[in-house]
Amino acid sequence: MSNLPKLIGERIRNYRKEKGWSQEELAHIANLHATYIGQLERGEKNATLESVEKVANALEIPLENLFRSIHSNPDSQEYTLTRIVTFLQTKSVEDQKTFLKLLELLSDWKSK
Repeated sequence: MSNLPKLIGERIRNYRKEKGWSQEELAHIANLHATYIGQLERGEKNATLESVEKVANALEIPLENLFRSIHSNPDSQEYTLTRIVTFLQTKSVEDQKTFLKLLELLSDWKSK
């Protein structure tokens, strides 16, 4: 089974949380059902292109942001890096710098 729905769902969730919205708020703005938004975010539903477009428009992001650099092999380096970037891209620059410092500290600690 493809990891694409899960990756798209994670990106939707990250963008929604960045806006401080609940699933219900996003659903209302996107004119979709809140249960459906939850299923999309958990990767339980294969979204239609129309639904993904509605979500992207509601989040005020380019549709391509939900699909950029997707690799579906969970054991690949590209997949792992994509997950990291997806997580970080909706964080503030300050938070990104904090995560970077933590990664550097963890890497230094692990190499000792």
